[in-house]
Order: sequence, then structure tokens, then C-alpha cells
Amino acid sequence: MVVYLKLIRPSEWVKNLFVFIPPFFAGRFFDFQLYPRLALGFLAFSLTASAVYILNDYRDMEQDRLHPIKKHRPLAAGRVKVSVSLILMAVFLLIALLLAYWLKPAFFLLILAYLAINVAYSAGLKDIAILDVILVASGFLFRVYSGSLLSDVPTSHWLALMVMLLSLFLALAKRRDDLIIATEKGVMRKSSQHYNLEFVNSCLTLFCGVIIVCYVMYTVSPDVTDRLRSEWLFMTTIFVIAGIMRYLQITFVESKSGSPTSILLRDRFILVTLAGWILTFYLIIYSK
Repeated sequence: MVVYLKLIRPSEWVKNLFVFIPPFFAGRFFDFQLYPRLALGFLAFSLTASAVYILNDYRDMEQDRLHPIKKHRPLAAGRVKVSVSLILMAVFLLIALLLAYWLKPAFFLLILAYLAINVAYSAGLKDIAILDVILVASGFLFRVYSGSLLSDVPTSHWLALMVMLLSLFLALAKRRDDLIIATEKGVMRKSSQHYNLEFVNSCLTLFCGVIIVCYVMYTVSPDVTDRLRSEWLFMTTIFVIAGIMRYLQITFVESKSGSPTSILLRDRFILVTLAGWILTFYLIIYSK
């Protein structure tokens, strides 16, 4: 059972919590009638994502065996049968697609588009530098717009832009980690051959500045302040700056940016920063 849990990677399901973002930013976090549909949407995305992980692991088995960390994945390590893994992938996909269609045909189409992009990514688009990180980042936009669709809560352009920029930042930080491992171990994926540390570092620095400016503009936007009836959202900016600075420290100083999910779940500074941001946002919007 532990081996199969490692295969489907439930720890990565935390990414699918992005479906709950639209109600939170719209000031409807305590509108509990939205949550049954959002929870089922979260489940559909999680099952789809696990099926994609299995597909990627199956296609990358030989390459993963040369990687110092990925060689321990169940398929690469030969700890699960390929046939059983593919059957599990098909079952997960069937359940996810049926659930998505039952929830909303438009959501079903979003899941299909997300799945098609990931299959294309696995089939070869991941080897095209720059496009690879854009495709990875697009997955978070699919999650946010799915949450918006299921909850009937509109997503502002500011929110979509911030999610995309942050996702690109995290994907590039992961590529930097791949480059460092490639330098040390001599194992490099095709797309990484078209990156170097100078280029990635420049992109990370650029995105940091743009993300912070974008967030500040979001907090002082007349549309947002009028809709949420508060002019104090800018006070949450300090937590965004602190979180990004800590992630840069992890990336540049500690060189441990290979797993954004692991960092989010284990790094105390980022957890405290995230908690502070959520609490401050809550007090400004919901404690009126």
C-alpha cells in the first residue's frame, strides 16, 4: 500500500487546493454551500493528477533510474508492476472524468484540456525549454478557473495573473535545482540543456519583482477594494515579500528548490508566513 501511495503521490494533491482560491479572494470563504461541489472538483483534479503522475513515471522509467532521487520512484525502482500501474491510471481517469461531467460539462472540458496538455507534455513538449515551464504553470490556472466555474465565483484578471507568475517562478526554481543536480551527477533532461544558472537566476529575479508589484497593484486596485469593501489589503504584502525572500534563500543559498510541495509543507518560515498572510487577509476581509 505504501508503494502505491508513493506512485499516486497524494502529497502533491495540495496543489489542487487552488480550486478553493476564488471564493476566498471573493470574500465568500464562509459560503459553505459552495464546498460540496468544490470538494468533488478537488477530488476529480487529484485523481487526474495521479493518473498523469503514473503516465509520466511510466514514460520516464529508464531516465529516472539514472537520477539520484527519482530512481526511488516505484516504477523506476521496479517495486510495482507496470500492468497494475496502467490499470490504476485508467481507473483513476475514468472516475475523474465521470465525476467532472456529472458536476458540470464545462468543468469536464477543463479537465480534458488539463489532461491533454499533460499528455502532450509527457509525450515530448517537456523537452522544449521555456514551453515546459509555461505548461507546468498553466495547470494552476486550470485549477483556479475550475474553482471559479464550480462555485460560480468570478476570478479577477489580477488573481489569474498572480497565480500564473507564481507558478512560473516555482517551476523555474525547480529547473534550477535540476541544473545543480545535473552538474553534480552528470544527468540532464533535454530541456535543461537549453538552460543555465545565469539564465534561470535572471528569470527568477525578474519574476520576483513582477509578482510583488502585481500583488501590490491587486491590493490597491479600486475594483478589488470596492468589491471587498476594504482599503487595507496592502498590509498583507509584507507576508508575500517575506515568503518570496525565503523561497529565494532556499533556492540560491540552500539549493533545495526541487520540490515546491515539500517546501510548502515542511519549511517552518514559509508555513508561518503563509499562516500570517491568511490570518491578516481574514481579519481585513471577514472580521467586519
